[in-house]
Amino acid sequence: MKIGISTSCLYPMYTEESFEMLGKNGIQLTEIFFNANCELQPQFIKQLCEIKNEYGITVSSIHPTMSLAESFMLFSNYDRRFYEGLEIYKRYGEIAAELGAKYVIMHGGKPNGTMDNYGYFDRFAAVSEVVKQNGATLLQENVVKFRAGDIEALRNMSDYLGDSVNFCLDVKQSIRGGYSPFDVLHILKDKIKHLHLSDSNENYDCMLPLEGDFNFKHFLDIAKQCGYTGDAVIEVYRNAFGEPQELFASHKKLLKQIF
Repeated sequence: MKIGISTSCLYPMYTEESFEMLGKNGIQLTEIFFNANCELQPQFIKQLCEIKNEYGITVSSIHPTMSLAESFMLFSNYDRRFYEGLEIYKRYGEIAAELGAKYVIMHGGKPNGTMDNYGYFDRFAAVSEVVKQNGATLLQENVVKFRAGDIEALRNMSDYLGDSVNFCLDVKQSIRGGYSPFDVLHILKDKIKHLHLSDSNENYDCMLPLEGDFNFKHFLDIAKQCGYTGDAVIEVYRNAFGEPQELFASHKKLLKQIF
């Protein structure tokens, strides 16, 4: 297992600048979080590929910028928007292929009165097929206040879609949702393909690793016992640290503890 850092940790630094800063600080694995539609243009992706190659970075996953629009675009009852959304996700699949990323991570839709859980699951499967056209796998993330933000929704989605669904487990989102990330490991098992790591304590649910009470070694050991074979990235909000060097120092300390 490799452990890296998501570019989202440095938001609102521009995507290409945060990606390059990770490379300059020796980070060899990352998730790229896109933040504007202009970043989907071929010239921008070429720039990211150049940074990737210069520093020898492995891109494990990419995260679309349309997270807040997915309910409206993909999970409403207006078909034209849905088909437009499919084209956008098709583009993200192409980008994943160019960057060598295995996964495209989706927040998904929020609960609404126009679609039940099973309608949502069917739509997710359709988006997954579009992403798969270019070799990437779509992952549902367990984001609180979204459709897949509670443990029973995750269980139901897994049962309904079977082998056609896979997940990204975000530790802080689990804690915010009021359920244990360890329980998610036992329920979803090897359907979890990617991990977002962060620390926490009684007062804060999003901290740099090793600044709180979370037992990372135990968590990753249990993940492996449940069939996990992927990598992981630190993903915290920008207010979780002061200077960027604190983020990189946390990464180094985590690697020493785990390995």
